[in-house]
Amino acid sequence: MDAKVTHTLHHYINGRKVEGVSGRFSPIYNPALGEVTSQAPLASADEVRAAIAAAEAAFPAWADTPPSRRAQILFNFRALIREHMDELAELLSSEHGKTLDDAKGSITRGLEVVEFACGIPQLLKGEYSENVAGGVDSWSMRQPLGVCAGITPFNFPAMVPMWMFPVAIACGNTFVLKPSEKDPSCGLRLAELFSEAGLPDGVLNVVNGDKEAVDTLLSDPVVQAVSFVGSTKIGEYIYQTGCAHNKRVQALCGAKNHMVVMADADMDQVTDAVMGAAYGSAGERCMAISVVVAVGDEAADAMMEKLVPRINELKVGPYTDPASEMGPVINPEAKARIQGYIDRGVDEGATLVVDGRDIVVKGHEKGCFVGATIFDHVKPGMSIYTDEIFGPVLCVVRAKDYEEAVNLINDHEYGNGTAIFTRDGDAARNFAHRIRIGMVGVNVPIPVPLAFHSFGGWKRSLFGDHYIHGPEGVRFYTRMKTVTSRWPSGIRSGAVFNFRAGGEH
Repeated sequence: MDAKVTHTLHHYINGRKVEGVSGRFSPIYNPALGEVTSQAPLASADEVRAAIAAAEAAFPAWADTPPSRRAQILFNFRALIREHMDELAELLSSEHGKTLDDAKGSITRGLEVVEFACGIPQLLKGEYSENVAGGVDSWSMRQPLGVCAGITPFNFPAMVPMWMFPVAIACGNTFVLKPSEKDPSCGLRLAELFSEAGLPDGVLNVVNGDKEAVDTLLSDPVVQAVSFVGSTKIGEYIYQTGCAHNKRVQALCGAKNHMVVMADADMDQVTDAVMGAAYGSAGERCMAISVVVAVGDEAADAMMEKLVPRINELKVGPYTDPASEMGPVINPEAKARIQGYIDRGVDEGATLVVDGRDIVVKGHEKGCFVGATIFDHVKPGMSIYTDEIFGPVLCVVRAKDYEEAVNLINDHEYGNGTAIFTRDGDAARNFAHRIRIGMVGVNVPIPVPLAFHSFGGWKRSLFGDHYIHGPEGVRFYTRMKTVTSRWPSGIRSGAVFNFRAGGEH
């Protein structure tokens, strides 16, 4: 099947589409075809500054908008997302490659954050203390920062932006979103829908771009806070650069998520969990299970006996085929990188049980497909164990006992998510208590918190002090102000030269 570039995308600044003028473009693939079908303009520094200026101009009026009014616009936005769910899923799948069901599921998880943000009047309430000293009252309030920015990855082009800008905007900030240049159409369409919902011009702006756009957001003094989701290498750079420019930064980064399987686990449940957690979204998600740590050979053998046939039966194909269970990876470069890791795993001595390197999908021979792959007898020093592959490659490590499994996880540089599958409540409680990981599942393979909790990892999976969305998201996008007040009573008692909590003043 042949394809060609059908259109050039735009930026979205101050409530309208803006054509790119830099003369630089990034190709956008249809991954199922393995061919470029459109292109995104890459913004110059001046174009990014235009978006920042629009956000800065919109901030005073938006910050003064009552939270209840902001919430009403968010309710309208929520309704429009639900109304346009099929359209958004089609945009997402055509640029990312994941199945339509997977696309809709990710949009729904983003929508949950919009729904959380609809409760912003409650979330912004401060605290009040009467008569902290004689005739003196104190209270706190949370106020918006100003212009905030979000830099988002290709793997969830709707969900991750919705983890950022709805909370930031609900808190009274304005926002500049830089989506991944690999699949930016969802971010642009969401901004249009937010405008349709009643959001004033300039409150949400979208600029496509690469490092030039990122560096402009990180260095411009108007931008007060930056949220990032992506690789650890880039996240660390964004954190260090943003902080050097006096910005508040949250950078959610790489992962190598382990799932411990105890000998007493329900192996049918384990198999179902691994299939979805390892191969959903073709493994291109930071919460994918990429390592299974089987405690003892008995557990490993029982799991492999059930798991390998399921992997061999997995239906790989384009999102346009309703029977497809796993789609392609994002582009030819990603395909080549993942195949290279499989090559290295073989060279390093791991046992390649199912090989996904040579899969061919009929009618999509040029597509960016990598089949579901599993290695057994993986050792901690191997690159397939240490590195985040970001593809449908699962490593099985055989631990001699529970303590070895815990130590493996705690010793890894990443600390995003982990899980344990067991019927033993004591083991599960001990695991949750001791494990040095930010998100833990007990018989739950992908422990992503719902929107009213917060998402984030430990160690080199997170740079910054705040998790994303939930209560932590509100704290990240606001500053606390405390007011201490006294009104003259007409009764004077002379000057006071100290302040004693609870005493006379």
